[in-house]
Amino acid sequence: MLIVQKFGGSSVANPERIKNVAKRVAKRSEKDQLVVVVSALGDTTDKLIELAHQITDLPSGREMDMLISTGEQISASLLSMALHGERKNAVSLCASQAQILTDSSYGKARIQEINTKRIEKELQKGNIVIVAGFQGVTEDEDVTTLGRGGSDLTAIALAAVLKAERCEIYTDVEGVFTADPRIVPSAKKLNSLIFDEMLEMASLGAGVMQTRAVEFAKKHGVCFEVRSSLTEAPGTIICKDKEVNDMEKLLVSGITTDPNEAKITVVGLSDQPGIAGKVFSALAEKDINVDMIIQSSAGEEKKNISFTVDKVDLRKALSVIETLRDQIEIGSVISDCDMAKVSVIGVGMMSQPGVAAKMFSCLADKGINIDMISTSEIKISCVIEKAKMEEAAVSLHSAFGLDK
Repeated sequence: MLIVQKFGGSSVANPERIKNVAKRVAKRSEKDQLVVVVSALGDTTDKLIELAHQITDLPSGREMDMLISTGEQISASLLSMALHGERKNAVSLCASQAQILTDSSYGKARIQEINTKRIEKELQKGNIVIVAGFQGVTEDEDVTTLGRGGSDLTAIALAAVLKAERCEIYTDVEGVFTADPRIVPSAKKLNSLIFDEMLEMASLGAGVMQTRAVEFAKKHGVCFEVRSSLTEAPGTIICKDKEVNDMEKLLVSGITTDPNEAKITVVGLSDQPGIAGKVFSALAEKDINVDMIIQSSAGEEKKNISFTVDKVDLRKALSVIETLRDQIEIGSVISDCDMAKVSVIGVGMMSQPGVAAKMFSCLADKGINIDMISTSEIKISCVIEKAKMEEAAVSLHSAFGLDK
């Protein structure tokens, strides 16, 4: 049986944990073929990004990817060494060796093809194959990275193309919880989720999985399990259909929080067709993802547009808008990076009225003002003051009965 396993940065944070992972992998390899994807050690990526910004405020995308991709290669080689210490045959591969081919969108590259010949050759030799996650390579042999949490995408993509029997995502928590346990101590582990629920959770701030990885899993039908590398406890299974369990009875499956929201308001735009299109087209050309959007009247033939972006994209987004002043009339631009997003998620919401009312009433009872609102069939999100985020999450978790 072929298994793809992924170990996150917390699971390989230091030599002791790398050795722990090696023992786990070695034991599993006695009955299964294994392809193991690894993230960079601990906060290595953050340290490399900080180092780059000590050199220059605006490092080029190509050189940033060259820099931050090194963390995963270190993890892969160290885990391979640790497996050799367990008397197991293992080989580490970087993205160019594993032939994970991507486009050239540095920092957010998309996988175009994976040539599995090298991986399959190593498996036939009896090797445990360790693949550096998070990275890819263009047809011009330039190194790319797959965005934050990209090792998840590496693992899911490899499971798809290798037709693996299982894909296991190992982290430092025992699965997906009804809320972040660090914020809501009463959060409970979910036995299973459907792809859409996990996709909403990932996109709305649950740090367990990368959004693109879940999208890929849904598209290609790759069921996976999120579980802890520190215990033997079963995790959370994410698949097309939810397993029958008590959590299915819940109206809401989980509460997510995202402290990385930044709000931009463009004031005094002309109220004419095509103006909003120019603003958001310019942002899209710079690979800036826009989340919530609100348009409001600003007097005679004028309008204001407010929208949210990831905090890391705030400076770039403001720069893009400034370049539009030669094309469209802009009064002023206001930004606020002290915002957060709190969301309630659950497939049970589709057939039950009153969820929004309960959410808004709960926040109002705590004196928490709602700045922006976004909804879909299985989620409601509110942008609020960042300082109120934790209080909001705890209150909503209790209001929807998730702590029982």
